[in-house]
Amino acid sequence: MIWHAPRKRPDPLRIRAAGKPVWSRPFWAVEWGFEWLAYGLSNWAFLEVLEYLGSFGVLIAVVFYYSESGDRLKQKHYQAWQVINTAQGKGGTGGRLDALEELNTDGISLIGVDVSGAFLRGARLGKARLARANFNSADARDSDFRATDFSNADLRSANFRGSDFRNADLSGAQLTDADLFGANLDGADLSKTTLENTDLCNTDLRNVRWQQIRSVSRANLFGAKNMPEGFLAWALKNGAVQKPHDAE
Repeated sequence: MIWHAPRKRPDPLRIRAAGKPVWSRPFWAVEWGFEWLAYGLSNWAFLEVLEYLGSFGVLIAVVFYYSESGDRLKQKHYQAWQVINTAQGKGGTGGRLDALEELNTDGISLIGVDVSGAFLRGARLGKARLARANFNSADARDSDFRATDFSNADLRSANFRGSDFRNADLSGAQLTDADLFGANLDGADLSKTTLENTDLCNTDLRNVRWQQIRSVSRANLFGAKNMPEGFLAWALKNGAVQKPHDAE
C-alpha cells in the first residue's frame, strides 16, 4: 500500500534563513527552492498515478512469471532430453548425469532411456522409472538406485561396483557380465533376472527375491554376504562359482 503524507508549505525565505550566517544564506536559498519544488510535486496527482502504475506493473510481472512457470519447466525438461538423446551411443558423461538426475527429481519417467556406454559414476537415481532402459556397458559405480525400477532393462557389461540397489526392481533385467562387486542388493527383486558371468563378489544379498532367477551360470559369489537360506546351494548347483579375485 502506498501512503502519501501531504508536505508542509515551506516558510518564507526570510524566516527560513533568519539567524543563519550571511555566508550560508545562498545555500539556504537553494535548499528553500528545492523545498518548494518538492512541495509542488507532492501535490501533483500525475506523479502519484505513475507510482501506482509502477507498483501495478510489478504485480503484473509476478503474475506472468508464475503463469509461465509450466512452460519454463517443460522447456527445462526438453533441454534435458536433448542432452541425453544427442549423446546417445557416445562415451563420457556428455551432461547426461545431470540431465537424468534433474528429470528424475522432477518425477519424469525415464522408461526406455538409452545411456549405453555413458560415464554415470555417482548417479543419484533413487526411485527412478528405468524399466527397459539401456545401460549396456555404462559406468555407474557408487550410484544410488534405491527402489529404482530396472525391470526388463539391459544392464549387460555395466559397472555397478559399490552401488546401492536396495529394494530395486531388477525383475527380467539382463545383467550378463555386469560388475556388482560390493553392491547392496538388500530386498532387490531378481525374478527372471539373467546373472550369467555376473560379478557378485562381496555383494550384500540380504532378502533378495531369487527363487525365479533365470540364470546364474558362472556368476561369481565369492564373499557375497547375507545370502538367503538355500540360495548358495541352488546357485552353485546351477553353475555359479566362488572364485577370489583382486578387488581392483
